Amino acid sequence: AHAAAPDVRLTSALSEEKRLAAQRLAAGVVARVRQLRELGLGYLSLDRATPTLSAGELQRLRLATQLSSLLFGVLYVLDEPSAGLHPADSHALYNALDRLRDGGNSVFVVEHDLELMRRAQWLVDVGPEAGERGGRVLYSGEPEGLREVKDSRTARYLFDQVPAPASRQRSPGGWLELKGIHRHNLRGVDAQVPLGLLTAVTGISGSGKSSLMAQALPELMLLHLGHEPMDDSADAAPMEGPSVIEATRGQLAGDVDAIQRVVQVDQKPIGRTPRSNLATYTGLFDHVRKLFAATPAARRRRFDAGRFSFNVAKGRCETCEGEGFVSVELLFMPSVYAPCPTCHGARYNEATLKVRWNDRNIAEVLQMTVDEAHAFFIEEDAIARPLQLLQEIGLGYLRLGQPATELSGGEAQRIKLATELQRSQRGRTLYVLDEPTTGLHASDADRLLVQLQRLVDAGNTVVMIEHDMRSVAQADWVMDVGPGAGGEGGTIVATGTPPEVARAPESRTAPFLARELGITAHRAGGPP
Repeated sequence: AHAAAPDVRLTSALSEEKRLAAQRLAAGVVARVRQLRELGLGYLSLDRATPTLSAGELQRLRLATQLSSLLFGVLYVLDEPSAGLHPADSHALYNALDRLRDGGNSVFVVEHDLELMRRAQWLVDVGPEAGERGGRVLYSGEPEGLREVKDSRTARYLFDQVPAPASRQRSPGGWLELKGIHRHNLRGVDAQVPLGLLTAVTGISGSGKSSLMAQALPELMLLHLGHEPMDDSADAAPMEGPSVIEATRGQLAGDVDAIQRVVQVDQKPIGRTPRSNLATYTGLFDHVRKLFAATPAARRRRFDAGRFSFNVAKGRCETCEGEGFVSVELLFMPSVYAPCPTCHGARYNEATLKVRWNDRNIAEVLQMTVDEAHAFFIEEDAIARPLQLLQEIGLGYLRLGQPATELSGGEAQRIKLATELQRSQRGRTLYVLDEPTTGLHASDADRLLVQLQRLVDAGNTVVMIEHDMRSVAQADWVMDVGPGAGGEGGTIVATGTPPEVARAPESRTAPFLARELGITAHRAGGPP
């Protein structure tokens, strides 16, 4: 064909040459799409803007690109690639990592997922605790050797030495009914949420569980209570073009008057600037400032509590304005931050730092970890109580003055939960948590579940969207959304107690939950 018409534009559309070229192009496209599907991203549309992707989705997208590159001799480093993944999707991820390794590459993975640890050829365990009590390499070697390391908290969970707490099997005190819910891939879904229980909502990534429970349920409940639903557009990454706000269509029925308050405990930052920190967010810093203002030295100088705030001009360092650091302009290079030359990072002026309580000034208190501060303020109940809650939830290693911008999403979520726990509990509150154990070590996840159970014991309702089967097994009630992702999901596949859902034949969650509970699932297959 090309001999007669060298110009490709004049060649017949069905010529052999064009067919071969099209087949090769199509084969490349299909191979890349296959990689995306195998990594559990089949529910994403091809025109999906990357700023709207979660961190886990973006990481798997990059992984698919590397799998298609056919490179070898490369060192890959992945930070918690299984975060936010359903166990069924995690196994596709494991296989992808195996293919990278088998292609002649080295794969380093920072991970909390016990199943991935069991598939690894080499384990490096760091600990034994977090923060200043950690930072030591406890073990480096083949996985089985970790069993002998007594200081390792990971070993206890990896080798099933710590049994998961059983479900409390509470009885519901009523039901919330969602009727005809339309949002994203939810098309006329009906669901019932038990009141007074810890409910786990499961389903593969993209099945619609977050749309149903983290968006539709709080939105309709807030409207019933007379509040406008919170607009997340301000927190979202900036996108090109106008933003489209999708509202939930559907009805809320049932025992709606049994709920008087709705709280969403998410992983959004607790503050957008370094001026916000753990002490200010939880409110305990107000009590600390009052203690310093009540000292004899402060009274002689007529210092009030505002003097000990680094956000108020009268007490803070004038050079850095309470930031603790200054911006240094560099010629032809980006600006850098350096400790303040006047206060050396203390944030306060010299007069304020001369006031001491129990031989510590206010800047030294902000440098304390939660564990150190709890021992220091043990006699001051208004301060010791929130510090104890932070310890119980696994955040004893954080510094009181640690900027909010340095906290991970999981740390921010647990700080919010601790702030809720220190409120006087009157019950009748609906708490919604979206994947609260994401990024947590198994021991920290157990600590978190203890606090969620406390909320339920106080007469509240807790709904958590969760992929961790150890946590799901501790719930009173399980709701599985699916069966697939995107258009293949959006329906309620199974509901009931953990053992009941573990035996549901259509649920993709059931085989993994059954293995966690040690029972036999009705459906063949499941985790290898």
